[in-house]
Amino acid sequence: MNGNQLLIDGHQIFTYLIGKFNMYNLLASYATAILLGKNKENVLKQIKYVKPIKGRFEQFLSNSGIHIIVDYAHNPDGLKSILNTLKIIKKNNEKLICVIGCGGNRDIKKRSLMGKIVYETCDISIFTSDNPREENINKIFNDMKNFKSYLNKKSILTFVKRKEAIQTAIQIAKKKDIILIAGKGHETFQEIKGIRYSFNDMKIAKNLLKTYNK
Repeated sequence: MNGNQLLIDGHQIFTYLIGKFNMYNLLASYATAILLGKNKENVLKQIKYVKPIKGRFEQFLSNSGIHIIVDYAHNPDGLKSILNTLKIIKKNNEKLICVIGCGGNRDIKKRSLMGKIVYETCDISIFTSDNPREENINKIFNDMKNFKSYLNKKSILTFVKRKEAIQTAIQIAKKKDIILIAGKGHETFQEIKGIRYSFNDMKIAKNLLKTYNK
């Protein structure tokens, strides 16, 4: 959860970035810099200073040891990548809780794919609103649940209000559990019926952790 140690061109490098997908991005950036004629040693020195982008695997560890991850993953590939990374990091006795929504007035086909990925990967699935825009949130929920799975797990929790979904995840979570709040990442608003309301996943999560003394 704190970073990765890499071997690049015979050099051991530490990076604060997490996940295989970020390692691919880092290697691509390194290769591009070398092709552009940059000094190899200088590039390698700078890699360790690269920090995660706000809203992209942005993490916070609460006083009680609960890991909060906020990520912009809003399509099946992005969601699968980050959940696979978290599965590798977490131990068997830790729960992976996911709070996820799908945007309204956007690609409908991806909703059931994302719903299935969360349902089959996470210990607890919480479906909620993302940016519903002009669309009915219950219609979005139905689309997200419209999949067949070989698993027969507990019911999916659904909350129209995103804050209530995050609140429930925090109430459920115990020490070392991981909560992924996906879909909005760096966004500081929620768009509902043409109005943008102030909303920041990480700020709300931190405030709720204080409220519940976690």
